[in-house]
Amino acid sequence: MHIIKTIVAIGGGELRLNETLPIDKKIVELSDKTNPKALFIPTASGEPDGYIDTFNRIYGTALGCTTDVLKILTGTPTDAEIKEKILSADIIYVGGGNTAKMMDAWKNRQIDRHLMEAYNQGTILSGLSAGSICWFEYGHSDSFLEETGAYHPVKGLGILPGLHCPHYNERPEFDALMASQEMPALAIENNCAVVFQEGQYKIIKSVDSANAYFFPSKNHGGSKKVLVNAEFESLKNLFD
Repeated sequence: MHIIKTIVAIGGGELRLNETLPIDKKIVELSDKTNPKALFIPTASGEPDGYIDTFNRIYGTALGCTTDVLKILTGTPTDAEIKEKILSADIIYVGGGNTAKMMDAWKNRQIDRHLMEAYNQGTILSGLSAGSICWFEYGHSDSFLEETGAYHPVKGLGILPGLHCPHYNERPEFDALMASQEMPALAIENNCAVVFQEGQYKIIKSVDSANAYFFPSKNHGGSKKVLVNAEFESLKNLFD
């Protein structure tokens, strides 16, 4: 059986206000199942009940998934239970919040390894903000904004190449940063997402005016490029 590896990176938007609902619907459709099992990982936000309730309402009640949640900060799952939750899911959705704290917590419980295994077995990986940064080599993160007053790169799982900036419409400083950046970057505005599948990518949106942009590294020159393809194109066209 051919395994299709899929990641959906969402730039931002309020899940509780249904702002990303058309994108969320597409994620569920990608599973090609009538009642997929969707696992929510809210580590980055500290696992608040309200966020979990929102996920259950959207992905469960509205979109017909069987929902589950992985809590490692406010819960006490065993290593075996963590692995089983991750590897039995059809869809994994990672919520927003503090990316750096999330990545540290994941490593302590080997969640990063289990997510890689899930990806390789065909589980759809998705998420918003911190939940989109985590799939890339690095993310333009506000994890240390309160302490330092600046955005800093945070290392992700590295499944996808380059640097990722979520909430791009709220982060005008990113363009100046990219003028001296050694690696290429993908910036995604709120209410826009990029689907990565089988070495290809396409854009999906919940608001027509929302966009995603590709920034070449300084060594390759050129300016940022708006990505408009609603059908799959080769990822090599961007990162090679």
